[in-house]
Formats: sequence, C-alpha cells, structure tokens
Amino acid sequence: MTILPYLLAAWIFLVGLFGIVTSRNLIHICVCVSVCQSATYVLLLAIGYRTRGTAPIYADLSTKDHRVVDPVVQSLTLTDIVVSVAVAALLLAFAVKAYEHHHSLDPNEVAGMHG
Repeated sequence: MTILPYLLAAWIFLVGLFGIVTSRNLIHICVCVSVCQSATYVLLLAIGYRTRGTAPIYADLSTKDHRVVDPVVQSLTLTDIVVSVAVAALLLAFAVKAYEHHHSLDPNEVAGMHG
C-alpha cells in the first residue's frame, strides 16, 4: 500500500480550499467547493483499492486467496458524486439569486444583505 493517493487527495483538497479562501467571485467559489469534494473521490477509491482485486461477485469464489474490492466503498463514491452534484446546483442557484438582487458576484458586496 502506498501513501501517494492519500497525498494526492490532501493536495486536491488544499488547492480547492485555497481557491475558496482567496476567491472574489461566487461562481469561482462554487467550482472550488467542487474541487474540494473531488478529493473525497480519490480518498474513498484509495481506501477501497486492493492489489489484483476483482469484482465482488461471490459466486466465483472457489479459492481462499481470492481478493475482491470492497463494494461498500464503491457505492459510497457514487453517493458522494450525487451529493456533490446537488451541492453544486444549490450553490450555483444561490449565486444566481445573489446576482439578481445585488448585480454583483463579489462576496463582500453580497455580505450586506438585509431581510
């Protein structure tokens, strides 16, 4: 097992976090949140990876040293993708509404919202 996928996931997350912190545009913040969420895909796939692992079809298991990948991690990755699409859609909808009300995508100009 190598540490490279974990370092890659941490690097992707830090790049996305840096973009969120330094951004001056709400659309750019939405994209950076999506980049941060993509780091979880790499992390989950690194956790579920097995060297020479095969598909988890249990009718084929005739030997005791048959290695299969974990199907739970794969389903969590697919669920994570669906959640990230929903979060991106919600954040973009908020950005559109903020632009309609304030005619700007700058977070500092939108911060002065009144109810």
